[in-house]
Amino acid sequence: GERETRVSKRLIRSKDGGGSSKLEEGDKVEARYRGREKYYPGKITRDRGDGTYDISYDDGERETRVEERLIRKKDRDRSRSRSRGGDDRLSEGDKVEADYRGRGKFYKGKISRDRGDDTYDIAYDDGEREIRVAKRLIRKIGGGSDSFREGDKIEADYRGRGKFYPGKISRDRGDDTYDIDYDDGERETRVSKRLIRSKDGGGSSKLEEGDKVEARYRGREK
Repeated sequence: GERETRVSKRLIRSKDGGGSSKLEEGDKVEARYRGREKYYPGKITRDRGDGTYDISYDDGERETRVEERLIRKKDRDRSRSRSRGGDDRLSEGDKVEADYRGRGKFYKGKISRDRGDDTYDIAYDDGEREIRVAKRLIRKIGGGSDSFREGDKIEADYRGRGKFYPGKISRDRGDDTYDIDYDDGERETRVSKRLIRSKDGGGSSKLEEGDKVEARYRGREK
């Protein structure tokens, strides 16, 4: 409840280490989405002036009035070292497969340009070119075979309870978490990759006309 007037600037310091920690609109940051433990990259779109901020996340999500304590400025050195160690980092010249125009079918090519904002230009093996392709629509060839893409049929540990339920990937968040539409109508967002498994080992489980199968007639147990 105490107040003091005309305090000299040299006797005052910012909490958390000085002016450099001040957040401003346009700053690239990482924030704990909905107060969860994991930080997600994005940028400040609005300073509310009351110690809270609006954030536009790199994966397309938005959040308003996020408390400053849940936000940290993106440390360039940290992000650089993290990306250098991460095997999902895409670089110019990398051989990849990409979801051409987001139509759901992947074609082989290589990264011709890194735009620096998690989008890339791709030169496809068939001669086509595409610019500013989102990272979530690209996968490296020869690596990350356990990664999932939108539309994949999977089983996931619903809410981490230990029981797996069938569904499909509805959205790749680009940070090893996924949104899932379960076959029973339930939905779940930002499910960790470690809680998801491919149904019967991936693409080989695709059913085609003429396949010999076993089915649970009218949903019965047998």
